[in-house]
Amino acid sequence: MASEKPTRAGTVYTRIRDEIFQGDLHPGQRLRLVELAQRFSVSQSVVREALTRLSEQGLVLAAPQQGFSVVTVSLDDLNELTEARIAIETMVLRHAMTRGDIRWEAAVVAAHHHLASTPALLPDGAMNSEWFTVHEQFHQALLEGCGNARLLTAALGLRDAATLYRRWSRPVGHDFDRDVAGEHRELVDAVVARDADGATALLAHHIDRTSQALRAVIANDESA
Repeated sequence: MASEKPTRAGTVYTRIRDEIFQGDLHPGQRLRLVELAQRFSVSQSVVREALTRLSEQGLVLAAPQQGFSVVTVSLDDLNELTEARIAIETMVLRHAMTRGDIRWEAAVVAAHHHLASTPALLPDGAMNSEWFTVHEQFHQALLEGCGNARLLTAALGLRDAATLYRRWSRPVGHDFDRDVAGEHRELVDAVVARDADGATALLAHHIDRTSQALRAVIANDESA
């Protein structure tokens, strides 16, 4: 039984994490142990273990005497994070376009081809988790030619901090009309053309558009 518990907790962790990322569990929603244990046919201790792991990753809030809930999102935090990402990521991309060689350029093109070939939505309309993985690989490839490990680490750290916002831009922010594939294609074209001003402007817009989808939703929640 002891060897089975981590497997069950891991399964519950993955299921709840995916439901948070898909927007099925909303920001601030209470996560009740009894209900989740019944739904997943596991013990409350297994659910608690999964929720504790999610809280360590910043996806779930654990409050004394109140239990667990999906993390809430802050407009101030979103705006500050967006500002920081635009400043750092565009600077790192500009360095990459100055210093990156043909191998870097080829890696960017290959990463984009992989991304363009990966469907963003599953047949049932849910977001494809594989697409998010490939999407991060593409953006990392863009930045990896910068020639400065500290700047790259800072940029990727900010991207990690924005993971939840990116995941929620569609299911929570209802950003359904956006041509994300077109934005990526234009960005790669600018990179291959070594148009640093154009590429950094496109990246800045790309980052801000993701945040913009959530701003009205978060503002309404905070004023409620």
